[in-house]
Amino acid sequence: MYMANGNTANPAPLGLSGFALTTLVLSAFNAGLLSGQGVPVVLGLAAFYGGLAQIVAGILEYFKANTFGYVAFFTYGAFWEWFYLTVAYFPSALPYVSIVLWAFGIFTFIMWIGTFRANAALFVVFLLLWITFFLLAGGATTAGGFVGILTALAAWYTAFAQILAEMWGKPAGAFLGPPIIKTKK
Repeated sequence: MYMANGNTANPAPLGLSGFALTTLVLSAFNAGLLSGQGVPVVLGLAAFYGGLAQIVAGILEYFKANTFGYVAFFTYGAFWEWFYLTVAYFPSALPYVSIVLWAFGIFTFIMWIGTFRANAALFVVFLLLWITFFLLAGGATTAGGFVGILTALAAWYTAFAQILAEMWGKPAGAFLGPPIIKTKK
């Protein structure tokens, strides 16, 4: 199988997929598309796919010297681990979750600025994600759920664009779109 740099796999599609699936499931509850009584089904995803898989992807990005990928995947993986622990073991803390959502919204906004020189797909993922965090933090749970669903779909697109580019031997940029701000030559 073709590997992007000849000897290691690209960890980004794993991290993006773990993020997308977990975000989609939780966002479906937040949007009111599924009964809130089913929210515990997201806990396993939060702990292992959204959390652990993203932390692993972050560590692998570190070894590829990708600071942005390392910080993003490790941080959002830790977010999902926090979510799992809070909901499963500290439900009395749930009324205070908004401060964490505000903080992650600020962090995500800062990371979004970093995507201006990445590609259009990643720009959209982070744009939608900081909007999702701010909506949820502000108590607009239904709206945050719907924007979260769009965020998940954008993340999946970004993950699968990278996989398909690698599988078809094409440059990923052909699927991900140009950066919002081009690097000067």
